[in-house]
Amino acid sequence: QVQPVESGGGLVQPGESLRLSCIVSGNIFSSYDVGWHRQAPGKARELVASITDGGVIHYEDSVKGRFTISRDNAKNTVYLQMNSLKREDTAVYYCKAQRYSNVDHQWLAYWGQGTQVTVSS
Repeated sequence: QVQPVESGGGLVQPGESLRLSCIVSGNIFSSYDVGWHRQAPGKARELVASITDGGVIHYEDSVKGRFTISRDNAKNTVYLQMNSLKREDTAVYYCKAQRYSNVDHQWLAYWGQGTQVTVSS
């Protein structure tokens, strides 16, 4: 069973940094597209950054230049380096791993449980 597990959240002050990690169990991690999503209280979940199996990267506009997503296939891990954090970055951050199954002819998606990031002075 594929299971993403996030870590690295915490409480930081504005302007500080955090690095989130998402470890995805399973032996075909390199075939997965992985995205970091976040959900603030009272708001919809939104995609923050994603990286495909081929290394194509996308960022949501509000985090461009501050966040960096990367992957280490040897460690089954995707990272989200978050610099210059702002109060509005406060949210639960979720990792989603997905791939297209040629057997099932559909996208298979797996979510982690989330990690809390709080930016406050």
